[in-house]
Amino acid sequence: MRTAVVLFNLGGPGSLDDVKPFLFNLFYDPAIIRLPNPLRWLVAKLISSRRAPVASQIYKKLGGSSPILGQTYNQASALQAALQDGDDQVEVFVAMRYSSPRAADVVEQVRRFRPDRIILLPLYPQFSTTTSRSSVREWQAEARARKLDAPTFTLCCYATDRGFVDAYAALIRETLGSMPQGMKYRVLFSAHGLPENVVRGGDPYQAQVEQSAAAIAAALAIEGLDWRISYQSRVGPLKWIGPATEAEIEAAGKEAKALVIVPVAFVSEHSETLVELDIEYAEKAHESGVPHYARVPAVGTHPDFVGGLAALVKENLGRTGVSSGTGKRVCPGTCSQCAMQDAAA
Repeated sequence: MRTAVVLFNLGGPGSLDDVKPFLFNLFYDPAIIRLPNPLRWLVAKLISSRRAPVASQIYKKLGGSSPILGQTYNQASALQAALQDGDDQVEVFVAMRYSSPRAADVVEQVRRFRPDRIILLPLYPQFSTTTSRSSVREWQAEARARKLDAPTFTLCCYATDRGFVDAYAALIRETLGSMPQGMKYRVLFSAHGLPENVVRGGDPYQAQVEQSAAAIAAALAIEGLDWRISYQSRVGPLKWIGPATEAEIEAAGKEAKALVIVPVAFVSEHSETLVELDIEYAEKAHESGVPHYARVPAVGTHPDFVGGLAALVKENLGRTGVSSGTGKRVCPGTCSQCAMQDAAA
């Protein structure tokens, strides 16, 4: 059997010249800007033009490009190595949503591979209509257009998967081990935010972020652990879900508590971790009187995380349709945009 595994990620500019096109692709996505065309096209052009200079300064701090593509290829290589323990031929592909390689190109790569089955695996542990669904729908449209019709299974989410949870728990323990002894601290699970109206519309992202944070906190097994959840990366005039990470940093400063920041919704490093968390929020922490600020790395190619993904792939070989990592619906009943409910409709 020939199995194609497709990893989905956000993408990022490969050079400073790519910043504006990347932003346009992001804001032109109907899952992000929920307006009809041509209004959405006009809004995307306006926002990308206005934000490009600021975003370019961010990517200059990263050497002029986003590291996310290279890191995703590293994750693909690690996952492929973890899956090569049987008679099946497995090939892991990488598709980015807003930068190269886009779904159209990767569909062609997969078609040339001639798979007997395909597994779609978003690198977003928590499902959202703005991330996983957007990537999968673009893939489905391109696959139909190019007549790629191999049986396909979509892993919609794995917010509490043991590999993901254990990887973050191990990385948190390492970070705690380097802190000054006896210092009072708080573990702050910081996730990318969403506008409130998206969550009110039934998006399960916030509920799944809460599931992830609770599972990781439980795995740490630290009696009396002080932990909270916050949301970062707010843009635009809409009201976003909270509390904001900046507000939680200020609160920790007032309480004279150290902060251990966990990027719980990210599995690879990019501008939101390397610049927003490591530079901007570190400065905010210093200004707010936080006695010690530490950021836990993203899980990346941590063996527990990669091993967990490999186990999920193996468990679902031969299946089609859409399912969570548990095989059951994990979204609360109020989440009408649950991927499993969407697939059954």
